Amino acid sequence: MSCSSSSGSEDEDEGVDAYRKGGYHAVRIGDPFNGGRYIAQRKLGWGNFSTVWLAYDTKSSKFVALKIQKSAAEFAEAALHEIQVLSAIANGNPSDSKCVIRLIDQFKHSGPNGQHLCMVLEFLGDSLLRLIKHNRYKGLPLNKVRELCKSILMGLDYLHRELGIIHTDLKPENVLLVSTIDPSKDPEKSGLTPILERPEGNPNGGVVSNAIEKKLKRRARKAVAKIALRRDSMGGIKVREKKSLDGIDLRCKVVDFGNACWADQQLAEEIQTREYRAPEVILGAGYSFSVDMWSFACMAFELATGEMMFAPKCGQGFSEDEDHLARMMEFLGKMPRKVAITGSRSKEYFDRHGDLKRIRRLKFWSLDRVLVEKCNFNESDAREFTDFLSPLLDFAPDKRPTAEQSLQHPWLEIKSPNPSEEEKEDFGKLAVGMTNLQFEVGR
Repeated sequence: MSCSSSSGSEDEDEGVDAYRKGGYHAVRIGDPFNGGRYIAQRKLGWGNFSTVWLAYDTKSSKFVALKIQKSAAEFAEAALHEIQVLSAIANGNPSDSKCVIRLIDQFKHSGPNGQHLCMVLEFLGDSLLRLIKHNRYKGLPLNKVRELCKSILMGLDYLHRELGIIHTDLKPENVLLVSTIDPSKDPEKSGLTPILERPEGNPNGGVVSNAIEKKLKRRARKAVAKIALRRDSMGGIKVREKKSLDGIDLRCKVVDFGNACWADQQLAEEIQTREYRAPEVILGAGYSFSVDMWSFACMAFELATGEMMFAPKCGQGFSEDEDHLARMMEFLGKMPRKVAITGSRSKEYFDRHGDLKRIRRLKFWSLDRVLVEKCNFNESDAREFTDFLSPLLDFAPDKRPTAEQSLQHPWLEIKSPNPSEEEKEDFGKLAVGMTNLQFEVGR
């Protein structure tokens, strides 16, 4: 098992090169959209296809997320597909109870770089990747993991059973908390006054200064980190301590449907981000809803341990795919021959006996031993969590439980935390004190 932690490009900048014909639309704070209904407030993030902005909806008087797609034809086509999926999700969920992001509006916006499709989505908080980082990659308390897993499974059950949609890219970045970890960054909770027009003296405001500002912030963060590490090495503050999660709202929603598809209208053969990719996808053996369940299990493990379940690398004489399959088998046991040889790419990796061609020596670990010996779980927690995860990581896709079935698993019942030895001792002293008091009163 790799001990490398999650990583993401949430802090990097998209750069200025893609702000050209067919590319991103340059947004300035205070810019109006859709006839003045939405006013840009600040940039929230970006992806290869779009930038996302916090905007103020003057009609509903609420803050929203405004996603502005690049203007080239292939990006517009991708946006239309995502709008189609999001519209189906919104139409079937009028009560907003399904733990999936809600599309509020969509429109076209013309700019110097072309016509951009725009989506207006509800404003949500930080990703689960950000929560894992916030917790210093230490693994969240299991009751918190249970809460998060319940919400994700409710979202998947809705997508799979009611809509027939496969997400195909489930990972910590694509699940967002309903509000921010730091309340001061939440526009509603912090009482942010909306900007309703372009600030004076900021004619360009634009992308270049935004990029420079981010670079300066990044340098400042690095300098602070160096100082903190120096202090740590001198016996000062520990920088890897677990942070308190008290007060953080752990309700969450599944987001980012840019790669989603209907089960009977699949768009791509290779799906899923590497670390969360199911074996049948690697082997080219077709896929269905159960690929999301594999990704979900990998996420649940990461939330509970702070580490990725699988972080494969290519090496001398073998590919990243082969390493990935080897790591799966080291964790979960040998892949059944019937599964190993049925994909269109099986012959690249397996011989006719169902053994890997180039990685012959596997070090087998059972999942519960990994949890106890590498992740410091106690025996009963490891056993119960393994009982929940193992069926979801079955190599045979049709044997994996559905989201609906997983929601019935006893592991998801919230438990009272076990008292520590110190708490037991305090409770014992209190009990003795109460007995003495009763004895005194009785006399």
